Amino acid sequence: MSLSNRLLCRYFSSSKHPAKNTRTKWKSVIGLEVHAQLNTKSKLFSGARATFGAAPNSCVALFDASIPGTLPMLNKNAVELGVRTALALGCNVNAVSMFDRKHYFYADLPNGYQITQQRAPLAQGGALSFPVFVPGVTKTPYYKTARLHQLQLEQDSGKSLHDPIERKSLVDLNRAGIPLIELVFEPDLETGEEAAALVKELMLILTRLQSCTCKMEDGALRVDANISVHLENTPLGTRTEVKNIGSVRAVAQAVDYEIQRQIAVLDNGGKIHNETRAWDSAAKTTVAMRDKEVVQDYRFMPEPNLPPLHLRLHKSTEKESEGDVIDVPKLGDTIPELPEQTRQRIIQMHQLSSAIAITLVNDITLHEYFRCILEGSSGRSPKLVANFLINELLTILNRNKLDTTDCHVTSDQLGTIVDMLQENQLNVQYARRVLQELLASADERLAVCPREIVSTNRWFLITDEAQISQYCADVIKRHPKLVDKYRKGKEKMLYALAGEVAKDSEEKIDMARAVELLKEMLK
Repeated sequence: MSLSNRLLCRYFSSSKHPAKNTRTKWKSVIGLEVHAQLNTKSKLFSGARATFGAAPNSCVALFDASIPGTLPMLNKNAVELGVRTALALGCNVNAVSMFDRKHYFYADLPNGYQITQQRAPLAQGGALSFPVFVPGVTKTPYYKTARLHQLQLEQDSGKSLHDPIERKSLVDLNRAGIPLIELVFEPDLETGEEAAALVKELMLILTRLQSCTCKMEDGALRVDANISVHLENTPLGTRTEVKNIGSVRAVAQAVDYEIQRQIAVLDNGGKIHNETRAWDSAAKTTVAMRDKEVVQDYRFMPEPNLPPLHLRLHKSTEKESEGDVIDVPKLGDTIPELPEQTRQRIIQMHQLSSAIAITLVNDITLHEYFRCILEGSSGRSPKLVANFLINELLTILNRNKLDTTDCHVTSDQLGTIVDMLQENQLNVQYARRVLQELLASADERLAVCPREIVSTNRWFLITDEAQISQYCADVIKRHPKLVDKYRKGKEKMLYALAGEVAKDSEEKIDMARAVELLKEMLK
């Protein structure tokens, strides 16, 4: 075990609640850098396909392989997606931006430099306001704002493939030249949950804009976190950078781990080194990769083969040819409703709480279910639909270790279950059983009707007054001691009797009416 890990273990063992004790003494500062792959058909400076999962080196143009005499040609669609993203984040789009060469030498970087925007990026400023809410972790939702320093276009590098058996490394240039936007956020965050919430909100926005697929498992979105800690009212501490974090949950885990690691080192008299670290998802630790004591000289220089990028920032009154000129106001008109606007709309329209709105909108599939179920019938209660999706559907999916994206149950099927709940034909316990039956359906293509499942299994709610009265009378007759205690003033005995009624009816009885009838009979 390394020294830093031994110190961290000692730190955690010294306090039952380490985060609570350190929060008053130490302050953490977090800034994120996010690389998002733009959702284009071709690469940033060539016509090669930008296809994930293709055979190695099957999507490579001559320029991508750095063949002498080849020149870059800018992808207009990539610029448009970058501009739309910048506008959605409230950035100031620059009328003129420039491309630069950033020199460094990796085997999978055939040019020996990366084309990026260091001096004059596509856009600057802006901010992202986002909700922070994790059920079971965050008591109540709160909003945080992270300022955006700049948004720039750049090309991706290739990929090195290492074969430990053959002891060889091969290079796949399919990814070389893939268009990226890099979003550099100011260090405005304090916790891992805030960092994860920012990434989640950004993914929702990029998905709405169709700027990026945001499939982190495919490398379409990569997160770097810059983290430091310092005592209150003292200068900022030395920061470390955790590179290429591969999931939203890993962002929270990596940031929180690194905060506690730095605190443990400092509390034991150690020193934080300016270094790059990686997140080991299996061990749930950050691992040192390389130090940054010597600042690398990237020898930035203007890209001589690309002219300045000019954008039209104001609506033109003249009828002029579009050509290759990118009209920023026109792109601004194409921006759809953004996630926060959706939250506020459903809160106002359906009188839902902010916690429910956040939970619905933060899951694209869940929100689509909510929308389709309400559109399927005007009489459905939005509150009932939301509670059913969050409390029942998510519970069953978690129990089956499934994500909402893996759920093949249709919105029509879910709407039918909601109707049965609303019409008092089914209770919550049996609604969950119906969901389980639908998930276990052998053929996903068959749209099994939930009413058929309920009818076949005789799961309909017992609402007949005579039947309920009979169940109540039988329980009262069988439990004279509970009845006697209730009549002597122990009102809790009523719920004990009601529990017996539920048990006798296999929990299929209308319990609200059963309790009312018990009260009347016990008088």
